[in-house]
Amino acid sequence: MKLTGISDEAGAPLEQQIAATKDLGWDSVEARFVEVPGFEKGSVHEIPDAAFDAFATGLEEAGISVSGVGSTIGNWAHSIEDPFSITEGEIERCIARMNRLGSKVVRVMSYAILKDSAGEVAAEQFAAERFKRMREIKQRFDDAGITTVHENCMNYGGMGPGYAMELQNEVPDLKWVFDTGNPVFNRDRNKPEPFPMQDPWEMWETLRDHTVHVHIKDGVWNPERQDCDFCMPGEGDGQVVRICQDLKDRGYDGYISIEPHVAAVFHAEEGEADDPEAQARRLYDSYVEYGRKMEALIAGLA
Repeated sequence: MKLTGISDEAGAPLEQQIAATKDLGWDSVEARFVEVPGFEKGSVHEIPDAAFDAFATGLEEAGISVSGVGSTIGNWAHSIEDPFSITEGEIERCIARMNRLGSKVVRVMSYAILKDSAGEVAAEQFAAERFKRMREIKQRFDDAGITTVHENCMNYGGMGPGYAMELQNEVPDLKWVFDTGNPVFNRDRNKPEPFPMQDPWEMWETLRDHTVHVHIKDGVWNPERQDCDFCMPGEGDGQVVRICQDLKDRGYDGYISIEPHVAAVFHAEEGEADDPEAQARRLYDSYVEYGRKMEALIAGLA
């Protein structure tokens, strides 16, 4: 098992992502969003060419490789009702940039869950169109020598174990990036109403034979806030230790990528709330602490 991280969780600026990676003694990042001088933060496959060149050059000079690209393709911000030409453009740009980065794994999703006028999950989800698009997305990356990994997140394939396997069966040989924390705050639409939260272990058992990349988040569902309270790995309900032990037992030799989401639980000192430098420091420190705790967790496995 090799540790890496979704480095914009340490901060959007490239120099912050590089510094956090170096602090941890790691040699790779999972690239998702970045901010370089003179340009706004954006997806690594959507930022202007000059910004991307600065990003790629910065990583090369730092001796940091790219373990994978967390693309926005088909993610929760994209509707299945949008023209497929939007996705096609993203794929084309993503492939060209992954070739420059030397990266061979791309995270995608199966488009946002459609809601009705009452804000509930709509009966019509255009499943056939999702499957068709996912087959095309995978084929285009396959043709470029890149492995497509679908994430069990807030999208059609992440609505429950049955939805995940339906997608798996409709997109032959689809691979997955399994996120330990996502089941904690996603409802299982395969179970009866009122749709309980997913069971991380059940979701893991459903997808582990197809999993080639892993994201580590952890948290506890907060019914009062109707949201997840994120925490350090192994301290929540994401079954992180159990899943990592299973990975080790099964001889997993791929990447484990941290995605902390915990900066919000680091309380600011009085007068610090509006201080961007203090906020950036908390983000950075929480990422590095998370990485070190993940190292200790893996070292402690049987």
